[in-house]
Amino acid sequence: MKASVVGHVEWVDFIPVERIPAPGEIFTTVHFWSEPAGGGTVAAAELMRLGADMTFFTAIGRDDLGFQTQKALRAHGLRLEVAVRDAPQRRAFTYIDAQGERTITVLGDKLHPHADDQLAWDELDDTDAVYFTSGDIGALHNARRARVLVATARELPTLQAAGVQLDALVHSGRDRGERYQPGDIDPPPKLVVSTEGSAGGSYAGEAGEGRWKPAPLPGPVQDMYGAGDSFAAGLTYALGEGRAPQEAVEFAALSSAVAMTRRGALGNPS
Repeated sequence: MKASVVGHVEWVDFIPVERIPAPGEIFTTVHFWSEPAGGGTVAAAELMRLGADMTFFTAIGRDDLGFQTQKALRAHGLRLEVAVRDAPQRRAFTYIDAQGERTITVLGDKLHPHADDQLAWDELDDTDAVYFTSGDIGALHNARRARVLVATARELPTLQAAGVQLDALVHSGRDRGERYQPGDIDPPPKLVVSTEGSAGGSYAGEAGEGRWKPAPLPGPVQDMYGAGDSFAAGLTYALGEGRAPQEAVEFAALSSAVAMTRRGALGNPS
């Protein structure tokens, strides 16, 4: 299957701690790592793991960290279509507590692809499925060239302005930054998938509605970073294969469960 992600990448410092520091506390840790991450990166890596012929359309900053980000993504095996911005590479730091929960602070403006970037947009004409995590309105229209288009509700203003028909919209039912109500997007998505963490989640759309339970974890929890975008990547892959919604969300739940048994975004921190 041929798949793509249109979205962003951040350079993230991951910092494991027993608990989040209280105001005024000073913590010291010697176990930490840095790598490319962010929703677009997580989804692209997961689609590649699932066996998709995958291309990541993204943007980086024109600085040493931006080029380090690009080098690390290519070293991981990702095929890139990348624009370079006259801006610093976006960064973030993420606390990982003893239960694996992640707490994220993002530094700088999101860098994402634009329709007028000289990227291989024509490649999307014969792409089975695209997951859209960020981009301008034109980039979203380009993403719609694929047979199946899945998007995150984190980009709701862009989705509203574009007027693009989504095959699926994914959002967290517990994250205020991903709120979605019927009528927020015109035309409405064919399928709306609402994740609920340890409660599984629900979906509703043209083909009906239903729920799923979380998949069993294949190992101990390492951290929860990227579990949501791994779910979205699994959903994109399954819908691209033509699976029905119930089967697709159950397949996606497996991707999310596996993601929680890996560390960080790419699963191989140094």
